[in-house]
Amino acid sequence: MLCLIGSPVGHSGSPAMYNYSFNRLGLDYAYLAFDIKEEETAEAIRALRLLNVRGFNITMPCKTATLACCDRLSKAAELIGAVNTVVNEDGKLIGHNTDGLGWVRNCREHGFTIEGKKMTIAGSGGAATAIEITAALQGLKEMSIFALKDSFFANAQNTVEKIRANVPGCTVNLYDLADKDTFYREIADSDIFTNATRVGMKPMDDQSLIEDPGAFRKDLTISDVVYNPRETKLIAEAAAAGCRTIPGIGMLLWQGAEAFHLYTGMEMPTEEVREKYFAE
Repeated sequence: MLCLIGSPVGHSGSPAMYNYSFNRLGLDYAYLAFDIKEEETAEAIRALRLLNVRGFNITMPCKTATLACCDRLSKAAELIGAVNTVVNEDGKLIGHNTDGLGWVRNCREHGFTIEGKKMTIAGSGGAATAIEITAALQGLKEMSIFALKDSFFANAQNTVEKIRANVPGCTVNLYDLADKDTFYREIADSDIFTNATRVGMKPMDDQSLIEDPGAFRKDLTISDVVYNPRETKLIAEAAAAGCRTIPGIGMLLWQGAEAFHLYTGMEMPTEEVREKYFAE
């Protein structure tokens, strides 16, 4: 048995995606979803441990609370400070975070490898932190993080400190997103720009962080974590300018595929899953 915990989970596509993949590969697995509130996380995980489930995914608001319930954490999960996948290895619960790996794989599937590259990224929330930590661990050379000076700015500062302490091979700096001159200067010096904010997501689908079309260069890759709409204003304008574009929907697919591999040791039939569950 495998499952998803969090709240709300009623509209999650994970059970259908995983169960289709299990059936397709002839695996004797079943995937369910349970609506679990944040304060119920520890109790729910104790029950799952007692049932000796193979593993489970975690969505909001339980990702942080799950940290303390694991016996061991992957390096990424430890530094990100959140768990989205737990695997039961002989009674020991191992916590992982596949969000950042999903982003890295999505980049690779679109022909962009991050090793030795420079990225400018906007965002300081959960998705941004996962991408920033994982990109550093996976070989990114330099990163310029832009974040609004709001209640989440301290999280961005914490992320920078973690990268500097644990991944000295990656140069990382933090800037105020309101500083547009520095923002465009850093994009001009980068191989990839990633939007890891909600700008571009409905109802902000008429907005983009890059307002100056001159920032789009043919040798610049543009990545977005937003997948509703599938083609954000940022992605549409970057594609029109001749940039390589990496839409957000692939990150969702590949983080699930990474978890599938952790559970089963096998590769998810991603092309079939993409056509069946991720098509427009």
